[in-house]
Amino acid sequence: MSTEQLLDNTSETASSQTVPSPTAPAPTGSASTSSAPTAKDSEKSEVEAYFNSTGFDRWNRIYSDSEDVNKVQRNIRIGHQKTVDQVLAWLQEEGNLPQRSFCDAGCGVGSLSLPLAALGAGQIHASDLSEAMVSEASRRAGEQGIDPDRLQFTASDLESLEGRYDTVICLDVFIHYPQEPAEQMVEHLASLAERRLLVSFAPYTPLLAVLKRIGELFPGPSKTTRAYTLRESGIVAAAERSGFRLVRRSLNQAPFYYSRLIEFERV
Repeated sequence: MSTEQLLDNTSETASSQTVPSPTAPAPTGSASTSSAPTAKDSEKSEVEAYFNSTGFDRWNRIYSDSEDVNKVQRNIRIGHQKTVDQVLAWLQEEGNLPQRSFCDAGCGVGSLSLPLAALGAGQIHASDLSEAMVSEASRRAGEQGIDPDRLQFTASDLESLEGRYDTVICLDVFIHYPQEPAEQMVEHLASLAERRLLVSFAPYTPLLAVLKRIGELFPGPSKTTRAYTLRESGIVAAAERSGFRLVRRSLNQAPFYYSRLIEFERV
């Protein structure tokens, strides 16, 4: 999770202005107010639209070797890479990668899936809400000569993911989920994991709360989607309700990046 997302955070994005509020009257001629999008659906639409347009360009440059990034974005790149490297180190420590299956939920441009495949992981199913991100990840995989039978990319939201995997991983995605939906998502992802679940998120701290508030005070057309910090106790409790226990955790930091990484195992 990046401080840039908190400072860029706003509820006044271009896409949000075109989506009716779930509590507002239905547009003239509407057959029924029951078809109005929920707040959750509206927010998901905002995130999808952002990462298929201006957000894709920004984050594709951040998660690449491009020199066309500013100092803040470069530090975000460094911070995110620390989280990816930590996950890869833990997975290699556990071993037996060729016999394991993985779900990379919210894969972005493949920052985790591609090196995981290069390490010999057996099967990887990687997905992202953004078709633009998935397309770029697939392009990078082809460029690296990775067997598409071992690494498959699909465009999907987290709620729609199905299947069973040895290990489910979701990195720096919960920034788009408030506390309760994030906990529900942990429970859903846990239902897909046979042995291991790894998640990272922006932990709630007074400092990040202040930064988030600053971002809300200065909305503008160039801003991104909403950004959320989460209470770690709630994330851990959600995993425990799903039959998992906390194995280890780390706090990965860089200037403008702050992310809690937790690994759970099924009891």
